[in-house]
Amino acid sequence: MKRIAIIGAGWLGLPLAKQLDKLGYSVFASRTSDLGLSELKQNGIAGFVCDLNNPQKLADTLAEYNIDTVVGSFPPGFRRGQGDEYITQWQALTERANSAGVSKLVMISSTTVYPDRAQDMYEQDASLELATNNDEFSANAKKMLQAEQTVIDSGLDYVIVRCSGLIGPDRHPARFASRLKQVSRLAPANMLHLYDAIGATVFAIEHLNHTVVNATTPATVSKAEFYQAALKAANLDEELPPIVDVADKRIVSDKLIKAGYKFHYSHTLEAL
Repeated sequence: MKRIAIIGAGWLGLPLAKQLDKLGYSVFASRTSDLGLSELKQNGIAGFVCDLNNPQKLADTLAEYNIDTVVGSFPPGFRRGQGDEYITQWQALTERANSAGVSKLVMISSTTVYPDRAQDMYEQDASLELATNNDEFSANAKKMLQAEQTVIDSGLDYVIVRCSGLIGPDRHPARFASRLKQVSRLAPANMLHLYDAIGATVFAIEHLNHTVVNATTPATVSKAEFYQAALKAANLDEELPPIVDVADKRIVSDKLIKAGYKFHYSHTLEAL
């Protein structure tokens, strides 16, 4: 049975750890301070302190626990201006994983990596090579792709799971509606419920190797329709931001489905 370390036991990482533990894996999860370890203990998860900005002890910790699979589930911190830091954090993680004899690395990435182009987006439509000197890729996309490339070049077995907009407990999309500047009738709502984010990651651990997959709810509606439905589901009597007719990309999860993953929520409106 695999021994799995989750680096970043936050909104996704902690319930992922609990699910893996439920499935019988030996699971260890990290927080950035001793204070955070108490929550892990309360949830029955063995924890350790890991700050990827100061990762000297990480290789020793992974080796001590005899970890064979590492899941990196920590945000890039773009809103805090920490995108460059995200690249160095993944470099540190891949180096320490190699040093500790880890065999597999699973990266929770994001569909932020795709270019600003109104079309269906498949896994091969985003890579560091494609993004170089290409203005259709945002600065954040290029940083995410640099981090992904670190994983691809690590020499380890890897899976990169590109998640669409995450929704679920404490992240009901109705909360975000008022913060949007506008919503479009022509832009697909690319969303992923926590349940399927966990499911796709477990599937990646168990069944996928040396690959990149999109994790996004297969069927969806426009952002205008989705956020209107979200407000209704939350019983909020709020108006939508200005509605526009601006086309945008649709993330496609066909590769993950063909590999054998069955989404719990097949449509974004079901996930509300």
